[in-house]
Amino acid sequence: LLELFKGLGIYMTTVILGLLVMIFAFYPLLLKQIQKKKFKYRKLFQDLSPAQFLAFSSSSSAAALPVTMECVTENMKVSKSVADFVLPIGATMNMNGTSLYQAVATVFLAQMHGIELEFSQYLMIVVTATLASVGSAAVPSAGLVMLVMVLSAIGLNPAWIGILFPVDRILDMSRTVVNVTGDATVSAAIDH
Repeated sequence: LLELFKGLGIYMTTVILGLLVMIFAFYPLLLKQIQKKKFKYRKLFQDLSPAQFLAFSSSSSAAALPVTMECVTENMKVSKSVADFVLPIGATMNMNGTSLYQAVATVFLAQMHGIELEFSQYLMIVVTATLASVGSAAVPSAGLVMLVMVLSAIGLNPAWIGILFPVDRILDMSRTVVNVTGDATVSAAIDH
């Protein structure tokens, strides 16, 4: 039992570190490359904080969508027509945090059960995690449900997701913040 908790702790740390890199390094660097001198790191997070807090507390990109639209149009000064088009699509299709989570969860479950994955299986994880995250609903824990598809694609037992239930809520909240931040980043990039 102690080994299980230790493994879940390492798994959670890995997912959260990956999500932090996306939110605090990848998205800001992407915007900095696009906006050049106009970009301000601190202002990005000040502008998005209401949407990020709602995304964290609700675990739903769809629930945070109205606040995200307000933050993007009023605070980030993205045109309303771009925000009205990009954000609803992003809330349902741009689930980068979910994709990262599903890939890490699949590798964790395989390692936990002593299964050595081949290179082709890693490629299949990337493809199916990406497709599953695009197909995920913008509601709490949808990524966990879609994880069944990723596990099945590489021949792992889908029932193993039960191991992840105790820690999924905090990870779901965190990956939703990444998803909403990604949507806002794409909106600002397209508007620029």
